[in-house]
Amino acid sequence: MYSKESLCNKITALYPDIGECGIDILVEYAPKKKVWLIDLKKGGHELKHHLEIPDADACMENKQCVSLGLEIAQLRRNIEGNQF
Repeated sequence: MYSKESLCNKITALYPDIGECGIDILVEYAPKKKVWLIDLKKGGHELKHHLEIPDADACMENKQCVSLGLEIAQLRRNIEGNQF
């Protein structure tokens, strides 16, 4: 298992425009659910995502975080849509 800091750092390496660990991105492990909880904040927008262990493993193995990437894309669309 890896630390929440290392997972957060990997997410920011894959998606550098989403923010900083501990400020815009909060990562916690939920042992009862056996998932990583990812909380993204950008401006007035917030996105909470459950990252399954296989997806988190893929992130840590320098592969794209597919499910999280889809959520980040949605967050970007929401932010861009509200800037007009």
